[in-house]
Amino acid sequence: MTAPLLLIPGPVQTDPRVKAAMAQDIAPWDNDTRPRYAALRERVRAIAGGIAGTHVCLPLQGCGHFIVEAALRSFVAPGAKVLIPSNGNYGVRMVRLAREAGRVPVVLEIPEGEAVPAALVAKALAEDPAIGVVSVVQSETATALVNPVEEIAAAVRDAGRRLIVDAVSGFGAIPFDLAAHPETDAIVFSSNKCLEAMPGIGFAVARIDRLEACVGNAGSWSFDLSDVYRHALTHGWGSIRFTPSIQALAAFEVALDLFDQEGGQPARLARYSENARVLWEGLTGLGLTPWLARERQGPIIVNMLQPPDPAWDLQRFVALLKRRGFLISNFSTTALPTFRVAAIGRVYPEDMKRAVAAIGETLAEMGVRRREAA
Repeated sequence: MTAPLLLIPGPVQTDPRVKAAMAQDIAPWDNDTRPRYAALRERVRAIAGGIAGTHVCLPLQGCGHFIVEAALRSFVAPGAKVLIPSNGNYGVRMVRLAREAGRVPVVLEIPEGEAVPAALVAKALAEDPAIGVVSVVQSETATALVNPVEEIAAAVRDAGRRLIVDAVSGFGAIPFDLAAHPETDAIVFSSNKCLEAMPGIGFAVARIDRLEACVGNAGSWSFDLSDVYRHALTHGWGSIRFTPSIQALAAFEVALDLFDQEGGQPARLARYSENARVLWEGLTGLGLTPWLARERQGPIIVNMLQPPDPAWDLQRFVALLKRRGFLISNFSTTALPTFRVAAIGRVYPEDMKRAVAAIGETLAEMGVRRREAA
């Protein structure tokens, strides 16, 4: 049976060459492995716009939530306040990660589906000088919205505070240049989304001076980015702290080669943006109602309201669509029930056209009535 095409926001569809790289046994601390691992760290730092001698790439075993928690623990002192703008499910999750790590989240509530205004961030910082760090989600995967992180970063810099950027779902496609943002302690992301590699690795590209200044903050050996940096200094940049997802690192190396061959971040953003356009226009053409207006639609996923029809059932829809060769998320992440179709991964506009056609066939099989597209 042919596996369905993954149209979920991670793990994403990968190139066969990326998958093939996993099919080997590797010794993580072998002297032939070390230089490859060290080179990967430099390549990732460069994608983030990091400056040699100012920024370092710090891989961490685990998923995106792990690297977000590691950044919060490492750059926010225990008991200290961190401002978290929240306009979706991943902002809510960040609040929980901060609170359970013993930090004090100050939540800036923004209506779901609306972008975080930089002016409100500036106002919150002016009103509470005890807030030292802002932590913001760049691409809110729950709603498909991309927050104006460049503007937020400028507000943080003007206020003399520090910034953590959760770029888990957008890094490699949505730009953010660390060289232009000295207020940013770290940008964090994972291997299995826009870089189109396998899950198992989180990354922070962080400022060296802040890693040194924040030694002792983490309260967790596993999630201490300052300790990841110390280990590299002590044992060499090719040494990995604790047993890594080493096959995932081998796949990541191939994925970075493909990223470069495609043309890097601008080319990947262009492909995903076209994917999202085809999806948004195709699904609205089927009579579905988009969660976001076209001008606010991001390039990562397209979110549609679940049809208000008695024949609609999300689990049946997902199962029937899977039989047609496309697998989407089988849960909603918004206040109003929605379903998500991802535009990222090793997928192309022609795949999106086929997915739209399959969705139309599935709705017809279910007996879901079409409304006239606006």
